[in-house]
Amino acid sequence: MTDTVPACYNVFIVNPNQLWKTDKVLKTELPVLAFQIAFVAVLSRLFSIIYKPLHQTRLISQIAVGFLLTPPLLGRFTGIFEFIFPVNGVVNVEVLSHIGLIYYAFLSGLEMNLNTILHVKKKAASIAIAGIIFPILVAPCLYALFRKVYGHFMMIPLEESTHNAYILWTLILTVTGFPVVAHTLSELKLLYTGLGKAALTTAMIGDTYGWILFTLFVPFSNNGKGAIYTVLCTIIFIVVCIFVVRPIIQWFIDHKADKDEWNDNQLLFIFMGVLACSCITDFLGAHAIVGAFVFGLILPHGKFAEMIMSISDDIVGGFLAPLFFTGTGMKLMLISIFSQEIWPFTIVIIFLLCALKILSTLFVTFFFGMRIRDGLTLGLILNNKGAMALIMLNIAWDRMIFSIPTYAVITSAVLLMTIVVSPVINAIYKPRQRFEQNKLKTIQKLRVDAELRLIACVHNTRQAASMINIIECFNAMRVSPVHVFALYLVELTGRAASLVAAHIGKPGNQLGEQNLTKSQEELESIHNAFEALGKAYGAIRVETLNVVSAYTTIHEDIYHSADEKRTSLILLPFHKQLTLEGTLEVTSVVYKDINQNVMQGAPCSVGIFVDRDFGLVPKMNLRVRVVFVGGPDDREALAIAWRMAGRLGTQLSVVRILLLGEAAEVDASVHVEAQEILSTIIDTEKQKELDDEYISIFRLTAVNNSDSISYSEINVHNGEDIPAILNEIDKIGCDLYIVGQGNCRNSKVFSNFLEWCECLELGVIGDILVSNDFGSRSSVLVVQQYGYGGMVFGNTLTQKDTNKGMFESIV
Repeated sequence: MTDTVPACYNVFIVNPNQLWKTDKVLKTELPVLAFQIAFVAVLSRLFSIIYKPLHQTRLISQIAVGFLLTPPLLGRFTGIFEFIFPVNGVVNVEVLSHIGLIYYAFLSGLEMNLNTILHVKKKAASIAIAGIIFPILVAPCLYALFRKVYGHFMMIPLEESTHNAYILWTLILTVTGFPVVAHTLSELKLLYTGLGKAALTTAMIGDTYGWILFTLFVPFSNNGKGAIYTVLCTIIFIVVCIFVVRPIIQWFIDHKADKDEWNDNQLLFIFMGVLACSCITDFLGAHAIVGAFVFGLILPHGKFAEMIMSISDDIVGGFLAPLFFTGTGMKLMLISIFSQEIWPFTIVIIFLLCALKILSTLFVTFFFGMRIRDGLTLGLILNNKGAMALIMLNIAWDRMIFSIPTYAVITSAVLLMTIVVSPVINAIYKPRQRFEQNKLKTIQKLRVDAELRLIACVHNTRQAASMINIIECFNAMRVSPVHVFALYLVELTGRAASLVAAHIGKPGNQLGEQNLTKSQEELESIHNAFEALGKAYGAIRVETLNVVSAYTTIHEDIYHSADEKRTSLILLPFHKQLTLEGTLEVTSVVYKDINQNVMQGAPCSVGIFVDRDFGLVPKMNLRVRVVFVGGPDDREALAIAWRMAGRLGTQLSVVRILLLGEAAEVDASVHVEAQEILSTIIDTEKQKELDDEYISIFRLTAVNNSDSISYSEINVHNGEDIPAILNEIDKIGCDLYIVGQGNCRNSKVFSNFLEWCECLELGVIGDILVSNDFGSRSSVLVVQQYGYGGMVFGNTLTQKDTNKGMFESIV
C-alpha cells in the first residue's frame, strides 16, 4: 500500500482438492467481504448527500470513497487501510467489483435507444463527431508534451511503452457519459430546453461512438499484433448477436411478456446470458464488458427492459458497481505529481485536457449559428465523463500501461471535467434566474379577447380525464381561444437515462411502438385523450409534453415550462381521489409536496382541482359557485368563474362573505414592530378597496346583463359562523366551487382556522369544502393569484407577507 503501484497478490491455496481453495469461507472470507461492501455503500451514500447541493453524480461520491483511502488521507495509516482492505480480501473485492461492472455495462446497453441514434439530426451528429475527432488529433500532442517535461524532472519513472498509452490517453478524452449527462441536465433543470434536448441527443450519440471506439481500439493496447483478429472476431460476434440471436430472444420475450408469464427461473437465464456473452468476448481478446453491453443492446426495450432495470438497479448500482469505481479513487495518487517542482505545469496540462471537447463544441455550434454562451454550456455538459472513461483508466492501470504520474494526470482531468460542470453552468447560464413580473400571468388581468394559455399537470390517465373536464368549462371561443400544455410528470429514479431519452421527444414518436413501458403506455393514453379534446373544440389547441425529473425538484421544471410557454395558469391535480364510497383518499403524499412546492414560487397563477366525479356532470347545465371573502386569490377565482360563465348553459352564483366586528380584526401576531403592524393594516385596507372595486365591476358588467349570474352577500360577525354558513350554502347545491386560497388575508379569524387545516395548500375555505366530514359532493377548484408571493408551508407561518414593492407594481 505504501508504494501504491500495480501489484500481484500471492494467494495461498489451503485446500487444493476442494471446491473452495481457500480456508473456511464463512469464517474468514465472507465477513471481510461483507464489511468492505458495507463500508463502500454507506460512505458513498454519505458523500452523495454531502455533494447533492453541488449536483454531483453518484460516480463522484463513489470515487471519493476510494480517494479517502489514499496515502495523503487515511491511506497513510497502514493499520486502518489493511483493516478495511486486507490483502486476503482484495482478490474477492476485485472479482465481485468486476461482476458488478459487467452488469453495469449490461444495463448501459439495455438503456440505449437505437431508434434515436439511427434517426439523429445533422447538428447533433456533427457536434458528437467533432468532440471525437478534435481530441484524437490534439490529445497525442499533449501526451508527448507531458512526457517530454516530466521525463526530466520526475522521480517516479514514466511508462516505457508509449504506443498503448497513446491509444488509451486519446480514447479517454473522446468519450461522453450519457447517463451522467442526463443526470446533470435534470439537476440543472435544462433538460426540456432546446439546449438540453441537443445535449442529451448528442451525448447518446457520443456514448455510442465511444463504445465503438472502445471495441475497435482497446484490443490494440492489450493484444499487440493479434489485436486485428480480436477485432474481427468481436465484429462477427456482434453481427451474429444482432441478426441471429436478437430475433430469437425478442420473439421469446415478447411471447412471455404478452402473457405475463415471467418468473424468477426464466429471468435467471437472462442474467446468465450476460455472463455468457462476457465470457465469449473475453475469450476473443476483447474486454468482458463488450459482450455484456451487446447483450443488453439486443434485448427488447419497453416493459421488459423496465422490469430488468427495476430488479437490477439497486444491487448493481447500489452495491456492486461502487466497489469498482471506489478502486479508481484508491489508485489516484495526486501526491505523485503535485509534490514536484513543476506542479504548475501539471495544472496547465490538466486544463488543456479539459478544454479539448469544449473547443470542438464551440467551433461546431458557432458554425450552426448558436450563441457563444450556449455553445460553451453545451461543451461543458458534453465534457461529462462516465463509466466508460473509468473503465479505460482501470484497464490502463491493471495492465501497467499508465505509470502512476500519467494515471494521476489523466484521472484528475476526467474528474475535473465532471465535477465542475454543474457549478460553472449555474454561474454562466443561471438556469434558476427569477421570473419577470408580468400582469398577463393572471386570469384577472388577461384581456377578454386574449388567448388563455394554461398548463395542466397530470400523473396518470385518471387525472388527465379530470383536467380535460375542467378545461372544457373555460369557454374557449374563436375570439378568446385556449392553448393547453399538458405536462405528464414522471419520476426520475436510479438508472433512468433511457427513460429520459424516451420521453424527451414528441409523444407522436412513441405512438405505435410495441412492448411500451408503463410510463410510455400512460403517455400515449394521455396524449390521445388531450388530442381528442383539441379535435372536439376548434378553439382549443393542445400540446402534450413530458417532464421526467426527481419529484423533489420537478416543480422547477413546471416553473420553467410555464415561463417558456407564457402561461397564465397552472392546473394541478389534488393528491386525493374519490373512492367508490364517495370519500376522498390519498393517492400519493408526494403529489401534495409537489403542489405545495409549485405554489411557493410559480411564475403565474395556480389552481388545484379536486375532482368529485366532475366528468359525470352535464356541461350544458353546469352550476358554478364562488365563495368570495377577499384578497387577490378570491379575485382570481372570480375572474376564472366569470370566464366560465360565458359558456352556454353555465349558471354562476357568487356569494360574498363580509367580515364584520370581531371577524374583521386584523391578525398582527406575526409582526413584532409597530411599523410592520401599521403596514399590515394599510395593506389590508388596500385589499378591501381592490375587492370592492372588482366586485362593483363584476356586478355592473355581469350580473346586470345576464340572468344566469347571481350575486349575494352574507355578514359574518365571528369565526364560528363560517362552517355553518358554508354548510347552508352547500345545501343549495352546485357542481363546482371556485375559491381563493386565501393569501394576503390578514384576518385573525382565518389565521386561527389555518391551525386546524389538513391541507394548507387549499386554504381555509377550500379545506372545509374538501373535507370528508363536511360531506359536500361538489368538485372544488382552489386558486392562487400570481404577483403577491407564494405560500410558505410551515408549522406556524402559513402565509408570505405581501412584498410592498411588488404590491404597488401590481396595483
